[in-house]
Amino acid sequence: MDHPVSGAGPAGAEAPRPTAAPDRRLVEGRTIDAVPEDERHGRPRDLFAVWFAANISPLTIVSGTIAPLVFDLGLWPAIAAVTLGNLLGGFLMALHAAQGPRLGVPQMIQSRGQFGSHGSLLVTLVVVFMYAGWFASNLVIAGQALHRSVPAVDISAWLVLCGLAGLVVAIVGYDLIHRVGRWATVLTLSLLALCAVRVLLTPGVLERAMKATGFTVSGFVGMTAIGILLQITYAPYVSDYTRYMPAHAASRRSTLWFTYWGSVLGSVLPMFLGIVMGIAVADDAIAGLDTVLGGTLSAVVLCSFAVIVVHVNSMNLYGTSLCLITAAQTFRHRWLPGRPARTALIAAPLALGLTLALAFQDTFLASYTDFLAILQYVLIPWTAINLVDFYLVRRGHYDVPSFFAPGGGVYGRVNGPAVLVYAVSFALEVPFMHTSAYTGPVAGALGGIDLSWAVGLLVPSVAYWLIARRRTAAVPHGTTAAAPAPALPQEGS
Repeated sequence: MDHPVSGAGPAGAEAPRPTAAPDRRLVEGRTIDAVPEDERHGRPRDLFAVWFAANISPLTIVSGTIAPLVFDLGLWPAIAAVTLGNLLGGFLMALHAAQGPRLGVPQMIQSRGQFGSHGSLLVTLVVVFMYAGWFASNLVIAGQALHRSVPAVDISAWLVLCGLAGLVVAIVGYDLIHRVGRWATVLTLSLLALCAVRVLLTPGVLERAMKATGFTVSGFVGMTAIGILLQITYAPYVSDYTRYMPAHAASRRSTLWFTYWGSVLGSVLPMFLGIVMGIAVADDAIAGLDTVLGGTLSAVVLCSFAVIVVHVNSMNLYGTSLCLITAAQTFRHRWLPGRPARTALIAAPLALGLTLALAFQDTFLASYTDFLAILQYVLIPWTAINLVDFYLVRRGHYDVPSFFAPGGGVYGRVNGPAVLVYAVSFALEVPFMHTSAYTGPVAGALGGIDLSWAVGLLVPSVAYWLIARRRTAAVPHGTTAAAPAPALPQEGS
């Protein structure tokens, strides 16, 4: 069954074609095409469960251990940095979520409105790398947890099994991911509460955590930046899970706040546990949980955490497939894959993620910290340009048919000013960078304080706003998601 996206926009697109009937089959049929109003469904409050469950995972606990183990922060400075970072980053991430109901398209398609159809390719391919990194990181943690519960099975085998399980959920698609998120929320919250109680009641743990008072400005800023980044890394795909929501204003507001609190609370709570674990229990958070919980309880909890990883990685595979389709459709503007091709594109990134997981499982924490730093440098300028364009320049008004038109429609192949602002912003970040492999001159002079995230947020926000507000008056605002997009035939489904 085909799902053409019908209609024509001011860019001179083709004549309208009838819209297909709403598709409610088990396996999702749509990919990157605009979702028409008659297929919109779901409740914004369900988004709380999706993002709460996506964040309460072993990897988030490990992220909390970075505060004491990498940045040498004591308990209260670490908690303050984690809270501040997630509150700030979560709001930026949730602003992207509200774009989904408004436009009805995935985030990387919407990014064509700022960078042009070809100009957006760079960030799209960076996001594919990001997905692979998250997929691999989650697999390593799940494999370690399952190996501790069932030592007879090698970690590598567990990595493959968890990867394949996530693949199945991703192939079914959007609705199943939402359903899994709902029951996973109950499971994850219960597990987190159980772990917290056992850890805090273990003799000596709370006392050692309370005595840790380490603090450096560079460490506090670095951990705050990680909190911001953990939220912003969702920005390139958060609206992928809101684009089926109804487009009215009340839905958009609810989408923002349910996404915000689900993601923030789902992050800070396990990170708090990770901070305590890093200070008082062990360098290896998974080993520490195994020791504290002990016996059968440890096996149940660690296996359950692995199940949560399956949910998170299904989102990573699903998002990767949308990015790959977006990249391909840039050069074949009339093509959208049906179910078989979509399935193949979801399966393809599995090999890359597994390869990374197997390669870096022995040096995980150091590799993971540098991975977060790299994402920070490339994603924050993009998110600044995207949000300024959507909320301050165009105020949510886009010509959706142009997203799919040959040559990028009214947005063109490359929006030179946006690409230039992005490139200059990235270059200005370089002196402020601080990683294990490179420290910029400004970061060195500041004692290792990495302020590249602030540069990457403020510079493109101001520069792009000053440039774009003068140019947008000459470009038609066009339609939003309520209007259909050009007809794009899909392959057989």
